[in-house]
Amino acid sequence: MSSAVLVLEDGRTFRGTTFGAQGRTLGEAVFCTGMTGYQETLTDPSYHRQIVVATAPQIGNTGWNQEDGEAASAQDPNKIWVAGYVVRDPARRTSSWRSTGTLQDQLEAQNVVGIAGIDTRALVRHLRTRGSMRAGVFSGDALGTSDEMLEQVVGQPSMLGADLAGEVTTGAGYTIEPTGDARFTVVAVDLGIKTNTPRMFAERGIRVHVVPSNTSIEQVLELNPDGVFLSNGPGDPATADTSVALTRQVLERELPLFGICFGNQIFGRALGRGTYKMKFGHRGMNIPVIEHTTGRIAITAQNHGFALEGEAGEEFDTDFGRARISHTCANDGTVEGVELIGGSAFSVQYHPEAAAGPHDAAYLFDRFTSVLQEKK
Repeated sequence: MSSAVLVLEDGRTFRGTTFGAQGRTLGEAVFCTGMTGYQETLTDPSYHRQIVVATAPQIGNTGWNQEDGEAASAQDPNKIWVAGYVVRDPARRTSSWRSTGTLQDQLEAQNVVGIAGIDTRALVRHLRTRGSMRAGVFSGDALGTSDEMLEQVVGQPSMLGADLAGEVTTGAGYTIEPTGDARFTVVAVDLGIKTNTPRMFAERGIRVHVVPSNTSIEQVLELNPDGVFLSNGPGDPATADTSVALTRQVLERELPLFGICFGNQIFGRALGRGTYKMKFGHRGMNIPVIEHTTGRIAITAQNHGFALEGEAGEEFDTDFGRARISHTCANDGTVEGVELIGGSAFSVQYHPEAAAGPHDAAYLFDRFTSVLQEKK
């Protein structure tokens, strides 16, 4: 294996070997604490422009298959969206009856530059202390002097202020038909939607019209929806003024609304809340969230570097009625959900559709289905 280098914007470097394609990649260095589900992580559009560091020491054991990709908006659901991949110990062999190839081969085929053999524990401790930051992985002909590589790293734009939803959204609308008879119709605004989300709706008898992020309220209403869904996605929610305006127009018409992740931030902004960039974010499958109306705690999958402003249980006035902070993170108090009180609009920061899990929060799809039923 040839040499590779990870360079952080504060000048810290980690030297290892190539993993995947050779060359150069730039992005924001973040870490994911999931012990499994690396294929779902790599194909999640929310990781667009991010160099993902796996905290699990060994990656690649189950290879790659044709079923678990989450890149719903791409022609190929197995399209890898991460900018780069950083691991400690790539698996030497694949062990899964579902595997159709190796992770190494897939990274090479999709020209994803990665690095292996570094001390990922030290790297994660550094990112937790200093915060997520711009980074680059260099190998092969892209290797240069330390100063040359650092100059390229700091020359890239920050994730703060990045408008990325338009880069991952579907180019044209499409429809996912329900399992069995159609009970309801939902318009899903694709800000970086994952494959499992329409599947979760379909299992509940909901026809889903997935539409691009720049869809107008008139185009939404032409589809005669019973409700509207705001998906996950990448980038800074402070840049998503078009999506916020659409959300406000949906709320003005009193259509039921459900948002996930980036959609939670968009809904919160539509209610008048601000957003901020977190120090290192929440990325993983083991993050506890408290639902304040019930005291219920769910272990959740998350992937976000921005959050809504607010405090646990806080109530506040909006243009659409009284609202409250409905969920917060048990670890650090970060806002994890917001809702209109007595209304039919709510959102969560985490992923109730979580593939590969956990499934503690899947009941939120049932809750939204109940709202659709009540409204109809």
